[in-house]
Amino acid sequence: MLDRIDVALGERSYPILIGAGAMADNSSLRSALPGNRVMVVTNETVAPLYLDALERALGEVRADVCVIPDGEGYKTLATYESVLDSLLAHGHPRTTTVIALGGGVVGDIAGFVAATYQRGVAFVQVPTTLLAQVDSSVGGKTAVNHPRGKNMIGAFHQPNLVLADTDTLRTLPDREFRAGVAEVIKYGVIKDPALFQFLIDERAAILARDEPALRHIITRSCAIKAAVVAADERETGERAILNFGHTFGHAIEVLTEFELLHGEGVALGMVMAADLSARLEWLDADTARRIKRLVADYGLPIVPPMNRLAPDDMLDVMGRDKKVRNGHLNLVLVRRLGEVAITDSANMALVRETLAAGQGLCNG
Repeated sequence: MLDRIDVALGERSYPILIGAGAMADNSSLRSALPGNRVMVVTNETVAPLYLDALERALGEVRADVCVIPDGEGYKTLATYESVLDSLLAHGHPRTTTVIALGGGVVGDIAGFVAATYQRGVAFVQVPTTLLAQVDSSVGGKTAVNHPRGKNMIGAFHQPNLVLADTDTLRTLPDREFRAGVAEVIKYGVIKDPALFQFLIDERAAILARDEPALRHIITRSCAIKAAVVAADERETGERAILNFGHTFGHAIEVLTEFELLHGEGVALGMVMAADLSARLEWLDADTARRIKRLVADYGLPIVPPMNRLAPDDMLDVMGRDKKVRNGHLNLVLVRRLGEVAITDSANMALVRETLAAGQGLCNG
């Protein structure tokens, strides 16, 4: 029996189905397709592992496949154009469905293609990484990167269905698995102290990829995101809290030329946001340390590579972030576990202190 979370968006509502064997739920998959043609977008790592299983679930549906290179460095307009070329070369109509089989990069590119091909076609997410299952496959954000900023070119385009098959996490490299946990920690900090405590208490089971533990953290994360997205689909207000750790993290990703995985950048960003929250006296120092300790306990980075991230460079990239409004940098900061707030008036001297802290962030 699969867990089900519904994203309530009126006529654009859709289910998230979570659990072992979700990809084989051919009835749910077929019901999400408006026509009898699909374009599966996947990458060279995932295709050998799961493409056959997806094609079996599709049955008689006519499926073309576009395999893109693996990695954040390929989340570009050039890759986006290559998928469009494939759709056009195979003569896909407006009733086609783009299916993303892979992690966040595949989902973002495939979603942006679906949003723009013939002014918008149906889209299904089949996320195969923990990060994609708990976060990026839900909510309708699609984008590619630009050399001057992450996710700068994109569109909102909700999927018809998300199939989060926990079986796919068995083949996920350890580093990528841990990077996915960063987004789960985010949900615990912004909305759910019980989830935060579960991550502490069940760390061994989660790292061992125990299916019930994984299903719990995925279902709870999706439930939180679904509620936030339903209340603010296009990020005009509350949805911005989902960016906790991301303003710092995106800048780190850009300045390190995506050497870090997205979840690793978010992990560092959360540590920095908690540090700044404590400097502003919004958050008690002990809770800031608890956040940092949990990040470290999952083998995620807590010390920024400051030898490559000068504060002026960080502020320059952060200033180009999509979350800047009227010249003011919006930051998501912590008041207590389960409660965050958005501010555009953080003391910039204290922001600089956090950016300059470097190795000091690993102390305490």
